[in-house]
Formats: sequence, C-alpha cells, structure tokens
Amino acid sequence: MARKGKLQIYTEYAVAKTIFTSLSLLPRRWAVGLGVAVGRLGFRLLGGLRRVAIRNLELAYPEMSPEERLRTARGTFESLGRVLGEASQLRKITPENIRDIVDFDLGPEIDALYEKVKKERRGILITTGHMGNWELLVQGFAILYEPISFLARPIDNPLIEDMANSLRTRFGARPINKSNSAMTGISILREGGFLGALVDVNAHPKEGVFVPFFGIPACTTSGAALMAIRSGALIFPCFCVYDAEAGKYKFVHGDPIEPTITGDRKADVLATTEAFTREIEAIIRRYPDQWLWIHKRWKTRPKGEPDLYRN
Repeated sequence: MARKGKLQIYTEYAVAKTIFTSLSLLPRRWAVGLGVAVGRLGFRLLGGLRRVAIRNLELAYPEMSPEERLRTARGTFESLGRVLGEASQLRKITPENIRDIVDFDLGPEIDALYEKVKKERRGILITTGHMGNWELLVQGFAILYEPISFLARPIDNPLIEDMANSLRTRFGARPINKSNSAMTGISILREGGFLGALVDVNAHPKEGVFVPFFGIPACTTSGAALMAIRSGALIFPCFCVYDAEAGKYKFVHGDPIEPTITGDRKADVLATTEAFTREIEAIIRRYPDQWLWIHKRWKTRPKGEPDLYRN
C-alpha cells in the first residue's frame, strides 16, 4: 500500500473528526438511528460489497432463499451503521450507565469460571470477531470486569488511529499492533491477563490454517491457537450483539475451550483453531444479520481449488 502524504492524512482526519464530533453532539438514540440509516444507504449504493455479502451467504447458507439472503445482507449494513453511531457515543459511556447500553451478565457458571481462572492466575484468550459491536465488548468488559489487551491492525491514518485509541483506552484497554505480536500476547496470557483477538477474517496461507467454517475450508489465523497453546490460556469465544427487542446490546458466548496440547504443535494448532472457529460459527448462526458478510472470508483457497468469488 502506497504511503499517504500529509495532505491526505490531514484531510481524512478532518473529515472523520467532523463526522464523529457532529454525531457525538446528538442524543445516543438519534446518532445510532442516523448510523443505521447510513448503513441502509450503503447497502443501496455499494454494489460491490453487497454482491460479496450475497455470494458469502450463498456459500454459507445454500438453503436460504434469495429474499432471505437479501434481508440478511441488508442487516449486515445496518449493523455496521449501528456500530458507527455507537462509536460516536463512546465518550459518554461511564461505569454508571454502561448497563443501560449493554447487558453484560455472564451467568453463574461463567462467573464461577472467571473467579476460578483469576485465582489460578491463568490467562484468558477472548476469540471474537466482526459481529455486533466489538468496541462495546472491550469497553464493557473493561468497566465491569477488567481491562483487556487486544490485537488490532493499526488504521493506516495515524491521526485517526490516535483518535480511535483515545476512545478505546479510556478504561484501561490496551491495543497491541497485530504484526509481530505473538511474544507480547503470550507474555500477557502467562501473567494471567485477558487478550482479545479478532479471528474471523481471511488469513494469508503463511499466517493461517484451513479449518471448516460453514462447511467450507477457510484460512484462519493460527496465531491465536499458538498463543493459547504456548501460554496454557483458556479460550473464550464471545461477542457483544444487538438485541432489538431489549433495545440494547447483550453479551453472548460459546463454550470455553481448553487448547489442545499433545506435543504435536502442527496438529495442536489445527485442532485448537478448529474448536474456536466452530464455536464462533455457532454464534454467527444465531445472529447472521450482524456478521461481516461483506468480507471475502473464503478468498484464500487450498492449493488447486478455484476462486469462490470469480464472476
């Protein structure tokens, strides 16, 4: 990617700052409503992304009718718009009002597991993805339980990156550059910390392994499994999804996973990656219109297999 010049950096920042500042002045309900409206407009105007979403849904849900796929794809755009609106309101979140926005009840079983793991000073690797509101997942957990370190690819505009991180780190969350982050992540987990990782996007063959995702081999980052194996951390798949009936977000999770440790590193990474990917798929199936279908999840193919997105 070509390096951006100062003019482009400052122009992009000015536009982003203006949009976010304008939205932040609105009541939350209005800002979120406007964000959803922007998402709906994007569904109509961004034909390329809409076609990717439909193609992904054809692959994942061959039994779906064309009308159902269209509704689900539209929901994806609305969900992204909702994230935009909520992001403009992050500065207003406090420990006193967080429960008005997110229902973060883990339930007695997970609460007990959390206390047990903390007493053991064992790390927890949170495997999550681009569904619902991942920003609120970090904020809510930091306020109600403890701050999370999280792996993230820096935004390619340093001024926008600084603006985003000023919101993300308000309650102690710590962003870590995803590149060359393995040793840092392992160290955090070995010390009993929480580490979040977005593990639901297409990976380069050198950085991932192929595991089933909606019944199709998907190249998935191997780094998360490797960090869990080397640190002995518990893996906890979870998301923060929007509940339309309640008018707020809620915390949802899969089954906690023990990393596979047999001594065969290659086989262990594959088995562990397959295990948390299976849990993530199960959650996406419960809330399909809130996942990032506009991403080419099956772009990387096993050697000899055809491109699934070729027109």
